[in-house]
Amino acid sequence: MKTVVISGSNVGTKSRVAADAYIEQAKNYRPDADIELIDLAEKDMMFSDGRNYFEYPGDTGEVLTTIMAADVLVLSMPTFQASYPATVKNLFDLLPVNAFRDKVVGVINTAGSPRHYLMVETQLMPILHYMKATVVTKYVFIEDRDFSRNEIVNDDIIFRMERLVDDVFTMADVQAEIMAKKDAEYGF
Repeated sequence: MKTVVISGSNVGTKSRVAADAYIEQAKNYRPDADIELIDLAEKDMMFSDGRNYFEYPGDTGEVLTTIMAADVLVLSMPTFQASYPATVKNLFDLLPVNAFRDKVVGVINTAGSPRHYLMVETQLMPILHYMKATVVTKYVFIEDRDFSRNEIVNDDIIFRMERLVDDVFTMADVQAEIMAKKDAEYGF
């Protein structure tokens, strides 16, 4: 089972710190897990121009191909101007509408204040569902005050991160069983 964790911002560090914390917890939970980090701050991503995802060259093509091959995605992203960042929107625009079909998607959201708590529910979840994701409904919301010196310092956040790891792997295992049954029954 291939897991891709995406740090979805090209500025700041909190989303990357959260992505790294998720990966650390995931490796503790399942040491043999195949986990890859994509940090969009380190990639030279092209803007979507409507072509098929496999036609994009360079970093853009590599990122899209990696996402399409994944079984599990974990999106770690900030809230900017009460919404998800343009880097994530562009990523969605670069992918086909069914890109997340049969993929389990978990979410980690960082924000400057508690006012942005429902951004995931009101803006991100509809797009993930539109793109056919199997979404882990309990996401991790992390405020600025939960960080200190590029580390998560709130024990409740650490507990919720552990829970997200458990929920993502459990849901991915169930999804794999469902797909195996469909393959056996229908020969897909």
